Amino acid sequence: MLYNFNSYFRIRKPHKFIAFLHFHTFVCGNSGQFNGQEVSYYFLENPLACIGLVAYYSSFLSRTSFASSRGQPAGKGEIDETNDGYGRFRQMGSWDNGDQQDSSFDKFDEAKEFDDDDDDKEVGEDGDGDDDDDDFMVLNSFNRNGEQREGIGRVELDEDELRHPLVREICRLIELRSAWNPKLEGELRHLLRSLKPRQVCAVLRSQADERVALKLFYWADRQWRYRHDPIVYYTMLEVLSKTKLCQGARRVLRLMARRGIVRQPEAFGYVMVSYGRAGKLRNAMQVLTLMQRAGVDPDLSVCNTAINVLVKGNKLEKALRFLARMQLVEITPNVVTYNSLIKGYCDLHRIDDAIELIAEMPLKGCYPDKVSYYTVMGFLCKEKRVKEVRELMDKMMKESKLIPDQVTYNTLIHMLSKHGHGDEALEFLREAEERGFRIDKVGYSAIVHSFCKAGRIDIAKELVNEMFRKGCFPDVVTYTAVLNGFCLVGKVDKAKEMLKQMYKNGCKPNTVSYTALLHGLCRSGKSSEAREMMNLSEEEWWTPNAVTYGVVMHGLCREGKLSEACDIVREMIRKSFFPTPVEINLLIQSLCREGKMDEAKKFMQECLNKGCAVNVVNFTTLIHGYCQKDDLETALSLLDDMYLNNKHPDVVTYTTVIDALGKKGRIEEATEFTMKMLKKGLDPTPVTYRTVIHRYCQMGRVEDLLKLLEKMLSRQSCRTVYNQVIEKLCSFGNLEEADKLLGKVLRTASRIDAKTCHILMESYLSKGIPLSAYKVACRMFNRNLIPELKLCEKVSKRLMLDGKCEEADRLMLHFVERGHISPQCQEHLGT
Repeated sequence: MLYNFNSYFRIRKPHKFIAFLHFHTFVCGNSGQFNGQEVSYYFLENPLACIGLVAYYSSFLSRTSFASSRGQPAGKGEIDETNDGYGRFRQMGSWDNGDQQDSSFDKFDEAKEFDDDDDDKEVGEDGDGDDDDDDFMVLNSFNRNGEQREGIGRVELDEDELRHPLVREICRLIELRSAWNPKLEGELRHLLRSLKPRQVCAVLRSQADERVALKLFYWADRQWRYRHDPIVYYTMLEVLSKTKLCQGARRVLRLMARRGIVRQPEAFGYVMVSYGRAGKLRNAMQVLTLMQRAGVDPDLSVCNTAINVLVKGNKLEKALRFLARMQLVEITPNVVTYNSLIKGYCDLHRIDDAIELIAEMPLKGCYPDKVSYYTVMGFLCKEKRVKEVRELMDKMMKESKLIPDQVTYNTLIHMLSKHGHGDEALEFLREAEERGFRIDKVGYSAIVHSFCKAGRIDIAKELVNEMFRKGCFPDVVTYTAVLNGFCLVGKVDKAKEMLKQMYKNGCKPNTVSYTALLHGLCRSGKSSEAREMMNLSEEEWWTPNAVTYGVVMHGLCREGKLSEACDIVREMIRKSFFPTPVEINLLIQSLCREGKMDEAKKFMQECLNKGCAVNVVNFTTLIHGYCQKDDLETALSLLDDMYLNNKHPDVVTYTTVIDALGKKGRIEEATEFTMKMLKKGLDPTPVTYRTVIHRYCQMGRVEDLLKLLEKMLSRQSCRTVYNQVIEKLCSFGNLEEADKLLGKVLRTASRIDAKTCHILMESYLSKGIPLSAYKVACRMFNRNLIPELKLCEKVSKRLMLDGKCEEADRLMLHFVERGHISPQCQEHLGT
């Protein structure tokens, strides 16, 4: 079949004609047929209609050839052979089967496009490598004479760009991505091409979920006639550097290389920070190797980033080695470098080293700034070394010539108040006012809150009155701190008066204020009054939040008003405040303690149906409750329900069920559950060992117990396991089996083993078998383990009564040989 397109595809547009021929060959093959039907001559009559297909298919061919060059199958999901016109949208993920719609962002798998980039092969899985400084060798290739390229750095956006109508409209369309269709995607594509680069950056930064921003970034990069500006790449990397999405950051960096975007050191620094946030320190340091392969010289900012990442990962010694390597290649550290190290010293509680580093900085040509001192002061406050804070501040003024300003005093006041040093914070407040600085109500509120937490309400009230006198009127935070202080000391009536005073002074209480008062009422045993006050919230023009409901629910549970507590939770759910698993567990536990198992189960089922975060602990609490009520069948049924709700039992759950089965004498089933627990990779805890040992020894199944213990010990060692077995066998009177296991205990000859041997000896004495007790003592002496003298004296006397004088004398002779008693005492005991 031959088409004469000479009227449109002239020589001046040969690439479009070639692309169309490729398209024709692909669709029609050699026969000119498509799905058994002849291709329509619609394109002959409307030549412009094929331009879109030609453009799309050109893009398709480039992607297909790219995939085939990488040895990947091309074609799956690349083109839709239906004739409904939505093939591209299906490829993008906008349409699924039938009428189901979904977001192309969510369907796009960015990993498929960038899996095998050569410049990233060094970044493997994160390992230990704490002492491996190979990554530092990259600094040796630093070009000392080379010119540093001007970096893009951080893209600053103003409010006009963030609030631009186009930016807001795109953000609105992205929020509707769950209901996307080709029309909405077309609108987004049209708007995208109208955006300036800085507006694209504004859209990326406006996303609350960084993963959505990353998917938008990839989706936009795939669009025809659109290419990201370099500042968009840097903005995307900056956004990802605030998250743990290190793989996404790495792929953006690789995409920059594919698109020919110049990669400045800042780009690698962003990736390094993201790896650091994810805890992959080795990968973070290997980014330096990527820089070397890309021909980018590390600058001071990247070196500072590397040191900061190491410090945050508690690798201070490695950070110090990195600093030494920096100086060898003549990269001079600045105050930012040293401030990171100062924080590293403080994080490791090496405050004296941090102060020493501050003193050494001028000798190294770098003078400390106020941040250097603030960092140390903050950790001194945390360690309650307040006297040294004053000394350090004097040193800051005298040696570093740094004059304290209002920021200094505000910082000190807040740090001291936060850690409970209200008196010292008040001293700095007075000093600041003497120097002419005006402390605002935020600083006053911090000190008031500190005094209220300590129960010193009178001083807090005086400070509030002082604020009025100085024209620094307290706000709702200040009043709430005093109100909470009254509640903490049990003066709920005073707290109510403070609430009324807030209204009189024109300060409307907020939800936090009312929640503090309700908490005080519940602590005073007035949870019903708190409940009534919460019911009147609409009349008082305040709205309870999840914390408010939780406070009242806890109060009702403490007073045993469980039905009202359940009503509170149901009301929470109706108002879209979901209780936490801890709150759910508290209520389930209270109901189980009261024996109301069916109510507890019904309550948990309601929480599940409403979408609350019910976890394995909640199920385990309910299972334990049924086991306590001897309703084992319901407990096992709940265990099955856990799997149906995708909640996997943990070791506590299995231990609870194993104990209940053993209590009922169903040892075979208990063994089966123990094996199932081990197969799932759950390590037994000391409680699990005690439970299994108790139940098997109770049933006299010692051989089965030893076999099971061997398998448990292969998963998780427990040094005292055989001690527990012997002691438990002694408690059940099975001394013969206990004696057989004595050899396993005497291998280590520790104090715990001696205690176990003493228990066995006492058991033999109580059974009237002193000779066996004597043999245990002899075995202890053979292992250089000295038994208790008083216990052996009892054994010796019993042996004498039974006519075993030789054994009695030999037992005491062991003590004489080891110098624990004199020969005269031994003769006296013998007589």
